[in-house]
Amino acid sequence: MQSDRNKALFDQLNQLATEQRNPNSMEIDLADAFEIARIINQEDATVAQAVSKRLNQIAEAIELVKMALESGGRLIYTGAGTSGRIGIVDASECPPTFGTDPSQVLGVIAGGREAIFQAQEGCEDSPEQGMRDMEALNLSASDVVCGLAASGRTPYVHGTLQKAAEVGAGTLFICCVPSHQLQLPVQPRVVIDVEVGPEVIMGSTRMKSGTAQKMVCNMITTGAMIRLGKIYENVMVDLMLTNKKLVERSRRILMMLTGLEYEMAADLLDQSGGHVKTAMVMALLGVERQQAISILQDNEGFVRKACSLS
Repeated sequence: MQSDRNKALFDQLNQLATEQRNPNSMEIDLADAFEIARIINQEDATVAQAVSKRLNQIAEAIELVKMALESGGRLIYTGAGTSGRIGIVDASECPPTFGTDPSQVLGVIAGGREAIFQAQEGCEDSPEQGMRDMEALNLSASDVVCGLAASGRTPYVHGTLQKAAEVGAGTLFICCVPSHQLQLPVQPRVVIDVEVGPEVIMGSTRMKSGTAQKMVCNMITTGAMIRLGKIYENVMVDLMLTNKKLVERSRRILMMLTGLEYEMAADLLDQSGGHVKTAMVMALLGVERQQAISILQDNEGFVRKACSLS
C-alpha cells in the first residue's frame, strides 16, 4: 500500500512542469561563472511575462484582500519551504511600508518558526497540520488564506485551504504549474497559476518559481494597500517611523508633497504623532492633529479625498 502511494507521488511529480529539465541549461555544469550568470538571467527574464498573463486573476485577488482588510479580516499566507518564506517576507514588510498592524497580514510556514531558518522538509506532507495551524489562528469568514505552492501539490498548503473553505474564509492559491495539473481538496476563489516552465536546475523552485511567487505577492499586498488609501500619488504615506532611515524618508516625503522646509516638516511630523498622512492633511488644510485624523477617517484614509486634490 505504501509503495502504491509512493508510485502515485512519483507519477504525479513526473508530470509537473516544475519537475522537468530545461533544454536551455543542459550544459550549465560545463559553463564558466559568466555563462552561468547569463543562463540564469536569461531564464529569469521570462518570469515577468509569465506573470503578465495572470493580471486578471491578480486583480481579483487584490480586491478580495482589500475587502477583507477593510472589514477587519486578515490576509494569511501559507506555504512550505521557499514558498512559506516568501509569504513571511511579504507579511513582515507590510507594517513598516504601509503602517498595518502586524496581525493584519501573516505568514505561516510548515514546520513553524524553525523552518524559517532551517529546512524542515517532512513538515510539508501533513494536510492535518495545515488545518491545525489555521485553527490555532482562530480563522474566520472575514479572513483570506493565500496558499503558496510552486508545484501546486503541497499537502500542508492544501490543508490550510481546506480549513479556510470550511469556515467560509476567502481563498487564493498561487502556483507555478498549469491549473489543469492541480489536484486540490477544494476549489480556491482565485487560482493564480504562473507557468514559468522548467527551472534552470531541475526542481529547484526557489529560482524562477520563487521569483514569480514573490512578484505576485508584491502585487497583491501593494495593490490592496493602494486601494485602501495608503499611497498618495506613488508615494508611501502610511509608513511607520521604525528606524532613522524611515524617519528621514518621512520628512522628505512631507517636504516633497507639501513644500515645507526640513525643520518645519520635522516639527509637523512630531505634532502628528509620526504619521505622514496626518501631517500632510495638517499642512495642506491648516488644521490640528485631531481634526486631520477626523477628516481622514471621513474620507476612508485617502489623502486626495481628504484634501480634495485633483
